[in-house]
Amino acid sequence: TGRLCSLQRCFACGERGACISCQAKGCSRSFHLPCASKHGCVTQFFRKFKSFCWEHRPEQTVQARPEPDTTCIICLEPVEEQISHTTMVCPACKGAWFHRTCIWGQAVSAGRSCFRCPHCNNKRKFVPEMLRMGIFIPLRTPAWEEEGAYEDLNERHSWCNASQCLSRQGRHQVEESGPWELLLCSSCASKGTHRRCSALGTAIDTWECDECAGLGPGKRP
Repeated sequence: TGRLCSLQRCFACGERGACISCQAKGCSRSFHLPCASKHGCVTQFFRKFKSFCWEHRPEQTVQARPEPDTTCIICLEPVEEQISHTTMVCPACKGAWFHRTCIWGQAVSAGRSCFRCPHCNNKRKFVPEMLRMGIFIPLRTPAWEEEGAYEDLNERHSWCNASQCLSRQGRHQVEESGPWELLLCSSCASKGTHRRCSALGTAIDTWECDECAGLGPGKRP
């Protein structure tokens, strides 16, 4: 209850108000959430949201040891010489080593739909193991999609790239038909031209920019 939590002391800092208790049988340790992460405790962010103190927290049982000078696959900084609370390994490939804080950051960014081993792309074994070890994986789409990182890919090129644009209204004048209709390069679609600027008649429906047609700098038609 709230009253009981207000009286419980945190085993880490000694202050009252420790509302999280270790779920291991016979353990009476309680702690604040900020103190938990600082002192190596683990909270599992799924189902019953169980928490464990540093002595009873879950450990990886993967039979693997990093080679000498192994670095974290995410930050490229050295990892410890064996599996620990801060040094983790992929249970599937056993070749991807990473720091707890690094894989946590990747999990938060990727979300449940895209989170997987950064080395072997395994998801079936990797995700349950990370959840068991207390890695928070939010149930949402990847952060890079929410932030619109790829919105530019959906934009259609919209101006004339002819060396000399003949439009009095400028390169951004675009009409549905006629001399100021904009044709995009049929190969790259990243450059365009007005029909008049490239002397393209109404019977011509395709056009290639100089680079795609092999007429770039130093090349001859």
